[in-house]
Amino acid sequence: MKRILITLCGLCLLTFYSFSQPTVKMGKNSFKPFKTPISLAVADKRADSILSLMTIDEKIEMIGGHNSFFTQGFKKYNIPEFYFSDATQGVHIRKNLDSSTQKSTAFPCPLALTATWNPSLANSFAKSIGEECRANNVAVLLGPGMNIYRISQNGRNFEYFGEDPFLAARMIENYVVGMQSTGTITTLKHFLCNNTDFHRRRTNSVVDERAIHEIYLPAFKAGVDAGAMAVMTSYNQVNGEWSGQNSYVINQLLKKELGFKGLVMTDWWSVYDPEKVIKSGLDLEMPGDKNPNDPQFNELGDTYLRTNAARLIKEGKVTEADVNRMAKNSMRTFIAMGLYDRPVKVESYLEKYPEHEKVALQTAREGIVLLRNEKNILPLTPTAKKNILVVGKYVENIARGLGSAEVLGYNNISMIDALRAEFGPTVVYDKNPTDEQLKAASFVVVSIGTSDSEGWDKSFNLPAESNALVEKVTKLNNNMVVVVNAGGGLKMTDWNTKVPAIIYAWYAGQNGYTALAEILSGKTNPSGKLPITIEKKFEDSPGANYMPVGMELYTGWKGDYIAPKIPVFDINYKEGIFVGYRWYESKKIEPLYPFGFGLSYTTFEYSNLKVPKSEISKTEGVTVEFELKNTGKRAGAEVAQLYVQALKSSVKRPIKELKAFAKVELKAGESKIVTLKLKSNDFAYWDVKSHAWAVEAGNYNLLLGSASNNIKQTGKVTIK
Repeated sequence: MKRILITLCGLCLLTFYSFSQPTVKMGKNSFKPFKTPISLAVADKRADSILSLMTIDEKIEMIGGHNSFFTQGFKKYNIPEFYFSDATQGVHIRKNLDSSTQKSTAFPCPLALTATWNPSLANSFAKSIGEECRANNVAVLLGPGMNIYRISQNGRNFEYFGEDPFLAARMIENYVVGMQSTGTITTLKHFLCNNTDFHRRRTNSVVDERAIHEIYLPAFKAGVDAGAMAVMTSYNQVNGEWSGQNSYVINQLLKKELGFKGLVMTDWWSVYDPEKVIKSGLDLEMPGDKNPNDPQFNELGDTYLRTNAARLIKEGKVTEADVNRMAKNSMRTFIAMGLYDRPVKVESYLEKYPEHEKVALQTAREGIVLLRNEKNILPLTPTAKKNILVVGKYVENIARGLGSAEVLGYNNISMIDALRAEFGPTVVYDKNPTDEQLKAASFVVVSIGTSDSEGWDKSFNLPAESNALVEKVTKLNNNMVVVVNAGGGLKMTDWNTKVPAIIYAWYAGQNGYTALAEILSGKTNPSGKLPITIEKKFEDSPGANYMPVGMELYTGWKGDYIAPKIPVFDINYKEGIFVGYRWYESKKIEPLYPFGFGLSYTTFEYSNLKVPKSEISKTEGVTVEFELKNTGKRAGAEVAQLYVQALKSSVKRPIKELKAFAKVELKAGESKIVTLKLKSNDFAYWDVKSHAWAVEAGNYNLLLGSASNNIKQTGKVTIK
């Protein structure tokens, strides 16, 4: 594309120059799905051959785990035992891990990864973790987690990929390919609708068919299509039956509709009826025996597959063929990945740990979100005569999510150390600063946040002491920035407009505070965008009334292990498909910060949106082209977001839905032509009458913008 620019300078001096404008092409399926080193057909035959030699007792040993995190091995059949470990953001190192390495990089949490809106980075992120699995003798990573962010209070939101199924799907498919390229098996979890950890074993997610297919399945479908080799079922019930023994969830949704052919395992201690489990389509019960550390759980009695399968066969309730299917599917999965023919552990991957640290740092750089920057108070330019006072919760300690996803890391860099490395001796830290210190500081960095965890939900409200600290500083020194470390949205409404700058830093990993310091100084231009909506108050959210009347938030496990002996309560997904920004827009509820929002130290201009084909058939897609220009004075990256809006429909649809995006890096003053592609299915909804996707004829708006609430350009297409 040629342009002629005319610049007037002095007395009518004309300067002419031309340039070819660079083009950025973005396609959501630009990656190649993972292919196993050994085909499933060959693996099938080999598994059948081994199975024909095994006794029924040996086969039964294969359908339950051993020693908490291992599968059963049989030396005489050349079947190794394999170790499973969490999590999505690194390798959770446990004492029973047979590894001399015992070391894993603490990466930013998956929600921070999603905030980068950079699918190729998800590939590098996962590849790094896969290499660390190999270094630590881990055959199966129990991740990625991908349950949709339905409510901000969910204790495990930090482990997941946000509220939008399309964005989550694009990140997940790249994660799967990156991880499995190292020879490590990924485990898509938790299937299905595990959107709260509030008494998770006692909840029944009541979800309609359309919501399941439009909101809660797409990320799993993307993972399956990308070649994921394992899936883990969830703790909760789905429409009246626990997921791990739910034939509709496993046989119908996962295997028939999504076409999954790999290993299906339970979450730890999450099934209760061995007959149902064997018939449900499940392959492996984990961990396969009692929890020696929890006497309450053992009150359930013996409900395990390995100790009940022979009896159930004898009673005619299940067949040996059922057990054969389960054992074979496990073997086939490991054979296809080459794990019967090579060692899991490769210590040479230890040499790549410095590269992994760089990937973790880059993820934090791109994932940290600048929410507020009034009067361009950031970036900071302190001098020797100015000082930065740092106060608050996570100044000396690394903020991280807890539970099975916790990764301790190494070479950990605290906030205070990172700020001192960036700004030098101008940085001062005081645990209990006086009013005089706060007033006298040239700038104040206030650290607040929460330590979210598996096993329980956390309040949307910040701790009272955090709010009090922020309010106190606003009254004494308005040259301040609030840094939030959290695994999801938190209530900031009371002081949001009083604070000139807010940075959402999530759980940024072992060196994420270095990225924070770079953003504060301007060395790194922030480019993160929210993968969630942050509401003004929790009552505004779609699932606000999910807790039964009289029940309260808690910490600890609260005896959920004995779920069958305690009444199960329903969580009704009454909002259906209206989750996240779909909900807030349909209800005309203004959030505090919208989905897709994030500030930069530069500015961007959108122009010349073109839709070359104004009419398409129901089976066609459409290409959108536009110009994006950096109109500021420094280089930066913008996430351009394309939403689809059905102007008329026979069913109720969201006002708009994200269907394409591109993260574009631009130098100061630079322009690029960006191309985004939509497929026919991007215009579809799930039709509950035909139980299939449907595309309606009619007019559709194509809405291009920098956030869900900030549309810059509009195009149209008609489906004939």
